[in-house]
Amino acid sequence: MADIKNIKGAIFDLDGTILDSMFIWSEIGYKFLEMKNIQVPEGSDEQFTTMSLMEAAEFYIKHFDNTATIEGIVADINSLVEDFYFNEVIKKDGVEEFLEFLKNRGVKMCVATATDKYMVEKALERNGLLHYFSEIYTCNGVGAGKNTSVIYDVALEHLGTAKEDTFVFEDALYAIETANKAGYNLVGIKDVSEKADPETIKAFCNYFIENYKEIYQYFE
Repeated sequence: MADIKNIKGAIFDLDGTILDSMFIWSEIGYKFLEMKNIQVPEGSDEQFTTMSLMEAAEFYIKHFDNTATIEGIVADINSLVEDFYFNEVIKKDGVEEFLEFLKNRGVKMCVATATDKYMVEKALERNGLLHYFSEIYTCNGVGAGKNTSVIYDVALEHLGTAKEDTFVFEDALYAIETANKAGYNLVGIKDVSEKADPETIKAFCNYFIENYKEIYQYFE
């Protein structure tokens, strides 16, 4: 198993990993379809949660309205969460201290998220975290959701660190499975919005923590 004490690069997910925001996406599918006066199909929320905004827009066009545009749907979805990211979202407990800890060790850090960049920048800046990251990569920006490793591969190339010395920090099982399959080292972060059994998540991770205070023991 890769030793986190040798970490040189870190790729952080945003929602549920850096920010306490994953719950907003578990509700967004329902809110969006409700806004469009469409009866919400069972399981639609879970489907939307594992999609990038572009994938969610394509899903909506295919199943509900083939006259809609991807750009229009993405704008509508973002309009439902903008105020939350701009004015309300808070950082996860202990994450700032851990980012400072990594910075002091010379670890290069970037973000890989399904949330659109302009909202990510606003939320991180307001929470005093933006300066820790050299770049923010989004699923829409790289043209692929986290059901493929594209966003992690692009982030790794940017960091310029060896894959064996780089760790991905994630909370969602589907993204963790993707990164694991692609050969990435993983730190799983517990989040209350993730419905998967923690034991299932642990099976795909090098490390699993319930909060950031637990991670320092692995650096001793």
